[in-house]
Amino acid sequence: MSGITSFSNAVFRTPKPSSAAAQPADQRSTMATTDGTHQDQTPQNPDIDITQCPIEQGGIEHFPFRSPVPNFPEERKGWKGYVEWEKYPGKKHAAEEILAQYAFPGPPEFQLVPIPDQNPLLEGVRWKQYHYAMGETMKDLPAISWKYVLEEKAADMIHVLQFPYNGEPPRSRLVDTAITRNEDFYVRNHGGVPEIEKEAYYLELDGLVKNPQTITLADLQDESKFKSQSNVVSLQCSGTRRIEQIHEYPGDGDELINAPWGEGAIGTARWTGVSLRTVIEACGGFADGVDEGDMHLEFYGADTYFKKGHIHNYVVSVPWRKAKYDEVLLAWEMNGKPLPKIHGFPLRTVVFGYIGARSCKWLYRIKAIKGPSQAPVQKKEYLYYTPQIGKQNAQYSNGFSIQDMPVSSAIMTPLDKDQIVHDGFITLRGWAYSGGGRWPERVEVSADGGSVWYEVPDERVSTKYYHAWRVWSCEVPVEYEGWLEFCVRTWDNALNTQPTFVRSAWNFDLHVTSSCHRIKIYSINRNRPATRARLEQLEKRGLGIVPITRPLPFDLETDEHYEQIMTQKGGRDPKE
Repeated sequence: MSGITSFSNAVFRTPKPSSAAAQPADQRSTMATTDGTHQDQTPQNPDIDITQCPIEQGGIEHFPFRSPVPNFPEERKGWKGYVEWEKYPGKKHAAEEILAQYAFPGPPEFQLVPIPDQNPLLEGVRWKQYHYAMGETMKDLPAISWKYVLEEKAADMIHVLQFPYNGEPPRSRLVDTAITRNEDFYVRNHGGVPEIEKEAYYLELDGLVKNPQTITLADLQDESKFKSQSNVVSLQCSGTRRIEQIHEYPGDGDELINAPWGEGAIGTARWTGVSLRTVIEACGGFADGVDEGDMHLEFYGADTYFKKGHIHNYVVSVPWRKAKYDEVLLAWEMNGKPLPKIHGFPLRTVVFGYIGARSCKWLYRIKAIKGPSQAPVQKKEYLYYTPQIGKQNAQYSNGFSIQDMPVSSAIMTPLDKDQIVHDGFITLRGWAYSGGGRWPERVEVSADGGSVWYEVPDERVSTKYYHAWRVWSCEVPVEYEGWLEFCVRTWDNALNTQPTFVRSAWNFDLHVTSSCHRIKIYSINRNRPATRARLEQLEKRGLGIVPITRPLPFDLETDEHYEQIMTQKGGRDPKE
């Protein structure tokens, strides 16, 4: 990598390439290849040299760096990996022109073909390459982020997307306790993990406040200045259980925005910090003449986010009405420990009952604004469309913004397609949740697809919190054998419950799979005489009955028994 071009934070102009070459990489036409990836097929402007990126190889050693390699400086000392984009339109423009000089691969196909049987499920090749293309201060972020996955997360996490990291824990362990271990808490990142020194940290508060402030972490943790607050709060990604929509009715296929999450993209922790309300009050409240009913607080995260050929910091917002009731926490502690780096160290927001995307990590700025943020994560993502909206007609304006999370639940054990030997009862375990300050009041399970429901006993459901899930377990009576469909539904305290089927909740962006969670279980009831006899046959031979797909290595019955039964039935053929 010879030569480095340094870009200052001053606004500057650079020559603008022709429109064809400047077209953002994600908006160029693509052609599917035999391996399910997509190769850029945009006709190239002969006046612009376009560098082709490898489709399958996401390692930095395979990236075709152009010379000179750019260098976008980090904004603050002690904030490694944080490049400020929102304050400097010229720097943004320069970065986007660099992106336009590469032909990046398109998203992999993972909906119309089977999801790879591997861990990580998806690599995020193009997202790594976007960061490499930005040069010295960002090229190592994919490797740094993966380092923190290995250091801070459980070894058996399900890596839904390697970079930006998206991961969830194994199903069974998630509901072992009502408070999720930090190592098992799901991670949904949109960019790389910045490394911020605690002593170098400070938070900017500006916009439509009377007295803009710069506040250090030490200030926030000083009880004489701000009273600390601790709350048990669940965070849930809107992609939780997305895999059910993907399996039945595929939709938008961006591997980051529409990652194939299972049932584990939810977790509950005790968060400690200060209420955002008290910090706004420390700024003297809002500026004179401001209508508080129209005020929103915009959160800026230090990670870099790419969207359709453009570059941003991660920016979202929540309405003041959410913060004024102490339902937005500026948190520095997670389950009694400093925030893990991968979860936003040293400071993040925790927004109670809202979609997890509003709980901004690596928080560096809060800006008071009129109306919701116009940043892309708030305006162009996490939208809920009707089933009649799809690729053919979707617009940002015809979906509504997801905020409060609806009532939902999931069976975490057994797993779908498990084959279970039992004595007339099968134990189910799972979670139930409702956002917006509502809580699960009743959990019901069914062993016949939803015709007959059994209420989970109160003593088998965990403690109620205003803003947290409840984990549950239930022994379900099961008489029948063969494939049975088990499902769960939850009622919250406002009598909201879940749609019956995935189809009822399908939307093109595949968000908020809130329908009754369903799994298929093969039931083997040991109380049935014939089943008990077959199990004894297998046991004598040192064999098991699972998996049921493995053929038996012996005859199903003796010739004598066969003749006896055929005689009783009158043979195979009719009399006349």
